[in-house]
Amino acid sequence: MQIRNISSTEKNIINDIVSVHLSTFQGFFLTFMGRGFLNLMYRSYTEYNNSGILAAFDGKELVGFLAYSGDFSGLYKYMIKKRLLPFAWYSLGAFFRKPSVFMRLVKAFLKPGEAKREEKYVELASIGVSPDAKSKGVGSKLIDALKSKVNFNEYAYITLETDAVDNEAANRFYQKNGFVLEREFVTAEGRRMFEYRFKGE
Repeated sequence: MQIRNISSTEKNIINDIVSVHLSTFQGFFLTFMGRGFLNLMYRSYTEYNNSGILAAFDGKELVGFLAYSGDFSGLYKYMIKKRLLPFAWYSLGAFFRKPSVFMRLVKAFLKPGEAKREEKYVELASIGVSPDAKSKGVGSKLIDALKSKVNFNEYAYITLETDAVDNEAANRFYQKNGFVLEREFVTAEGRRMFEYRFKGE
């Protein structure tokens, strides 16, 4: 298995990453936003400083990905500045399908600014594995690759958020990979969430 960073010029691979996202996160908010929205979002990860996408390949086939950022607030500002009109276009379609999506989207883009902390950290924003490659250690290898990339002299920890309810497999997975539960909180939509952190070894 090969794991490497993806560049913004690898549009076919970014499209495959979107396909893995859609199959992994069925019923989630970002999935509802559609393929075009996700394509713009993941392309932004490959362009912005201190952010990126690690992709796992079995031969030439994409079997998993991990999106991360060492400047989550800056990444979202970059997305808005660079791609406001196309994001708005794709959001419009989602809005007509479900009007309540507008406020959810606004909150999503404001969240990174609200979550600013004094210490520098890396956000593990998204990790997905192809259904055909489940239970083969792909996710753990992606997390190991991220850990090896992060300079823990510069960044205090890697953090991630995941659902606290009906999400036992994901919570076990993160704990198995060395993440420690930092806090529990409730979103504006009423979702109970866990924040995990990995502080290096």
